Amino acid sequence: MFIAIASAFLGGLILNCMPCVFPIISLKAFGLVRQGGDPGHLRREGLAFLGGSLFAMLALAGLLIALRAGGEAVGWGFQLQSPVVVAVLVLIMIGSALNLMGLFEMGLGLQRIGQEANGKAADDGWLGAALTGALAVVVATPCAGPFMASALGYALVQPPIVGLAVFAALATGVAAPFTLLCFCPPLARRLPRPGSWMITLKHALAFPMLAAAAWLVWVLDSQTGSAGLPFILGCALLLALACWLYGLAQRRTMAGKSARGLTFAAASGLAVIVAAFALPGQALVTGPAPGRASAMPSAATNTPIMDARPVRWSPERVARETSAGRPVFVDFSAAWCLTCQVNEKAVLSKPAFKAAIARTNAAYMIADSTNYDAGIEKAMSDLGRTGLPLYLVYPAGGGDPVILPQVLTSGLVVDALDAAASKKG
Repeated sequence: MFIAIASAFLGGLILNCMPCVFPIISLKAFGLVRQGGDPGHLRREGLAFLGGSLFAMLALAGLLIALRAGGEAVGWGFQLQSPVVVAVLVLIMIGSALNLMGLFEMGLGLQRIGQEANGKAADDGWLGAALTGALAVVVATPCAGPFMASALGYALVQPPIVGLAVFAALATGVAAPFTLLCFCPPLARRLPRPGSWMITLKHALAFPMLAAAAWLVWVLDSQTGSAGLPFILGCALLLALACWLYGLAQRRTMAGKSARGLTFAAASGLAVIVAAFALPGQALVTGPAPGRASAMPSAATNTPIMDARPVRWSPERVARETSAGRPVFVDFSAAWCLTCQVNEKAVLSKPAFKAAIARTNAAYMIADSTNYDAGIEKAMSDLGRTGLPLYLVYPAGGGDPVILPQVLTSGLVVDALDAAASKKG
């Protein structure tokens, strides 16, 4: 248990370096600079960020454990298997970017109430820090990096209290760098003082948020195909219009002018977006991911695999190919798994891997978990794994698979295929 907790904590630390988390942390980096190094503000924001991370992580973990206890085959990162969740995250990222660019300002109402009650601006930074910590966890969980796979697999087969302890360690690892900065005066004193340069920095930090939104739009397109893309682009346009109108209303209010019409128009735009998500329709109905999976030969066919092109994974196909004396390489991945995409570009699309597949006469299969697939989730659970990516190499002639590390190298994969081919017969 303690090894699993330590592994989860290390995995959470590593997640801070991954591109799925960096855009979120950049928001809080700007918040720290804005505070100017005030120790009281920093400690409150650090604790709030940690609390928000823990709350979101335990909520996701509790839901996951409850679903699995009820017989559902779901794995870690399951929230991004829902196109609706992905679409909501797209809009959150875009809204955050527009806020950073100054199209509108968050928290002005709370500050005005605080000024009237206390004669000074209310310190609502802790709430923003808690929400940022929660958002970081929601976006970070599908990125199962080193140390996480075995820890999460262990957590999901233990009693709930032990499992939640492992997940709490993961959340603590995610929040630890930011919280440590907030509680370390020497580091805090190195923060630059507020100045006019902050406006430029604030605008620049919007671009990582837009990059994250672009990635999520690509994920949504992989999940829904041509139906989801115009839907989310239309919602993004309405959101931008509503934020612009809301910003105009804020500036009119600060100038002492009536802003009721603009506020109503902005609220109407947001209501249209909410209604679009509430209405039943086909825009965000899940279906076969049209990316790599749609171009792959069906797993139901009995045609032998004679080149390096992947086919859809199925347990029956694995058994048929290994019994025929062929090694099998299985890639469990998803469009929303950034580690999967890095491995795909760095290793699995390279000539060395393709040559090894051809030389060993191996079958190359992909288990695409971009959309929910109960068979894939069950297969991963049976192996004690719950997070992506997962890479398996089955020896020729049958037997238990070799589980490769989550970060691949060409030499590692080639050696595994050669070893699997040598076990034929």
